Order: sequence, then C-alpha cells, then structure tokens
Amino acid sequence: MNRLKRKIVDNAAEGSSNQSTKLDTVKERHVAGVILARGGSNGIPLQNIKLLAGVPLIGWVIRAAIDSDVFDSLWVSTDHDEIERVAKKWGAKVHRRSAEVSKDTTSSLETIQEFCRMNPEVDIICNIQATSPCLHPHHLIQAVEMVTKQGYDSVFSVDRRHHFRWQEVTKGGGPDTKALNLNPAKRPRRQDWPGELCENKSFYIATKKLIDEGVLQGGKMAYFEMPAEYSIDIDNDIDWPVAEQKVLRFGYFGKDKPELVRLLLCNVLGCLTDGQISLSANGDERVSVNSRDLDGITMLQRKGTEVGINRGPAKLICDQPKQVEVEKLMKEKKLEWKEVAYIGNDATDVDCLSLAGLSAVPLDTSAMALIAAKYRCQSTAGHGAVREFCEHILHSLQPAGNPQCQSLPPTQTLPLATSASISACSFPCRAHGRYLPWPNQRWSRLTAAEKFSRRRWWRWQWRWWRGRRLRRAPLPAPASLLGDNGGPPCLRRGHRTKGARGHTVTQWQGIKYRQKRCVLSKGV
Repeated sequence: MNRLKRKIVDNAAEGSSNQSTKLDTVKERHVAGVILARGGSNGIPLQNIKLLAGVPLIGWVIRAAIDSDVFDSLWVSTDHDEIERVAKKWGAKVHRRSAEVSKDTTSSLETIQEFCRMNPEVDIICNIQATSPCLHPHHLIQAVEMVTKQGYDSVFSVDRRHHFRWQEVTKGGGPDTKALNLNPAKRPRRQDWPGELCENKSFYIATKKLIDEGVLQGGKMAYFEMPAEYSIDIDNDIDWPVAEQKVLRFGYFGKDKPELVRLLLCNVLGCLTDGQISLSANGDERVSVNSRDLDGITMLQRKGTEVGINRGPAKLICDQPKQVEVEKLMKEKKLEWKEVAYIGNDATDVDCLSLAGLSAVPLDTSAMALIAAKYRCQSTAGHGAVREFCEHILHSLQPAGNPQCQSLPPTQTLPLATSASISACSFPCRAHGRYLPWPNQRWSRLTAAEKFSRRRWWRWQWRWWRGRRLRRAPLPAPASLLGDNGGPPCLRRGHRTKGARGHTVTQWQGIKYRQKRCVLSKGV
C-alpha cells in the first residue's frame, strides 16, 4: 500500500516540476478496492469463504489485489463474523455493512454507495468480485491505470465469447424464434467470427461521482478484455469443481511462490497417519500408512525434492516448537525457507507453517495450525492428505515453467536431525500381497532406470520360485491311465517338465498328462 510514497520519491529524483504537479493531482485521488462478501449467499452457503483448492474463495482475490499495489486501501464488505475473520487474516480491512444493504434484494450499487458515505476520502472505487479466483495483479494494474492515467470514468472487465444467441420463446406458444447475432443462411465458422464481448464480472471500476449519481457504468467508459483462461464465475455447486481445476492451472499463487521446492517436511503422527496407535502383544507400537501418501512422496522425489519425515517414538509427546530443529537441518542443506514445503497438524508446527514457502494442514487439524497454513487439504490425516499436498506443490510450480517440472532421478528420504531414522526400504504391494522395495505405481510412470531395476528384481524372484517348483517330488500318474491292475511299475512315476501355456507336464512312456499349476501346488 506504499504506492503514493514510491511515486513521490521517484518524481522527486527526476526533479520535474510538471511531473510534481501531476503527482499532487494523483495523490488527491484515493483508490479503494471493495470486495462484496455477504454471508447469506443463495447459491452456495458461505461460498465466499469456502475452500477452493485449499484457499478461501475471497483469499484468491485479496492476494491478487494486495500484490497489485495500486490500491490505497482494500476492503471487504460483509455482515458475517466468520467472513470478517478470514478477510482480516488475509490482510484486508472490513466494512461492516448495515442490515438495510444485507438483504437478498439489495443491489451491489446500494452497498457501494453506503461504503462511500462511510469513507468520504475515497475517490475511485474498484468493485472486485469474490467469485473470480483467477484474477491476477496485472489485470488490476492495467485497468486502474485506464482511470488514473487515461482519464476514463468507468472501466469493467470483459472476455470474448463465441456464442450464437437466439430469441427466447415462451412455453405458451409465442412467435417463432429468430437469430439475434448471426445470419442462419450464412453461418460463419468459429475461426472466421471474432465473437462478442461479454462481461465476465471480475471487477468494475468507477469514480465516486458516478456512484453518487446512481450508476456504476457511465461517463467515459472503457472495457478491459481478459483472456478466456482467466475468466470464470462461480454461481452454483456445478461451477465449483470446474473452477478448482482452472484455478490450479491459471490462478495466482502470490509473489512469494517458490520457484523450487527442495525439501518437504512431514509429520508421521497426524499427517501420514490418522493418529491411531496399535500395540502388539510385545508392547510394540504400530501405525498404518496410506499407500496414496507414499505415492505422492515418490512423485516429489522423482522431481528432485528431498523428503524429511519427522518420526519419533509415538509415546513421546513433544511440546517444543520445531523451528529450531528445522532450521538446523536447513543450515546443513544450505536451504532457505522459501525452498521448503511443510505439512503439520499441531500447535508446535505453527512457526514452520508460517515461514515455509508452501505449507499445508490436513482437514482434521487444530485451529492454530489451520490459521498459520497457506493451504488446507480436503483429505484427513492418514487418508490422502500428504498426497493432496504433493499434488498441490506440483500444480503450483507448474505454471512457472521451472526445471523442477522435468523428471529427475529419485532421491533418498531424509529424516530430521532430531528424529529417529525412518526405514523406507519396503512398502506393501496390494497386487501381490508381499513387500516390495518400492511403492506400488503404474508401470507407465516409471523411468527407464526404475524399469530396469524392477525387471531385475522380478527375474530373481522368478528364478527362486522356479527352483522351488523343480525341487518338488513328482506326482503319481492317475489311475485312469494305469489300467485295472495298476499297469507296469515303469508307468507309475515319471519326471516332470515344463509344458506350454504355463502347465506342468508329467511324462510317462509315450503318454503326456497335463495338470494346471494350481492343482500341483496342493501337495506341496
């Protein structure tokens, strides 16, 4: 919010009297951003603070507005206590609207007029829609400059759409429909038609004079065209999953978004596990780990990220903050906080969650950790929360086009310096019911080196089972082949060889009898 201060310093350095005069004119115009977030939403209850890709919906637009640095003040107009708390947490001021402008029939203009009456210092108002999570700072910068520098009275956002519109016909049997924006006899192709400009409802900028006159769009008007990938509006539940996928690809993740994540730190109890501890007859403590979480960790390892597991004795409860131990490990690895991703669940993780470049908490976590985290998983601890956070890390790094999105050889899992070493040498394999030296994954996702090592491991396994099968005693010939008197002794036993299609063949003199392998294994 130091926009005016920087302008004063820059113009003073230039020493131009004309520019100083213009600066004084700009300085008198207070630009305020206003986000309308009513608590009684009809489409989705409390949709303004509902988590979208782990971030409250208004958090996306608040972050973009603050990082644009074109507003002298940023406000959230609401009538709900929880929305007020979330808005203050993300760095916005709160305008507590009155009951008269909190009704279902109240228009946005009436709420903005009340805001102007309570804040008379404001000269330019930018109404930012909370349901536009793909908004970026450069969109707001260019649009506000159209008012402050180019002299427009109102600017609104649009996008280009290629939709053919037709006149609506009533159900009672009205006139025939007709085309509104095309000639059906000469229907154009999409690539030959420039399309139409439609409001995408991302933001509306107007001077206070226009708002006092009762209009939000008027005077010298202009539009700001946004690309289609940044234009999205959420009205009902159907739009939510589409918006979540779109914001992961085209959303704004902040100035401090790390370009590389070199270290992921994770708690075992409360993150990798659901917190339940089982005791064996010998008193040993056992916990269960979701294989999806292990697959997510392996995904990051293939991208070159080291993984540190904070694992100690389950019966030891540590009440000390973990920041000292983490910084000690970072010093050994020569890392900074922006290169660290952290997932925790307890009050002792609050400092690390606040300092890490990317941080997350499971769905079922404490309130203190929830406030400090930058991302809230939709899954609970021990049921895919770590996998979700790993995917979030890859999604947040992918738009930057950094080299971490390229495949790298896997790295070794690291324990924390103060924790017991983790034995990550074997993982349960659901398909074969035995333990393998790697997590169970799809074959198409493996590198050439991983495929070679796994082929070699399975070849050794096959040789061991093959030798065990050949060491078994041969089976006697069936009585139906030996005759009534049992036949000659030379036909009662034979030697076994490998037959076609995986069958075991028992040979006698000129006679071959096939039995499937599952039948032969019963006598072992």
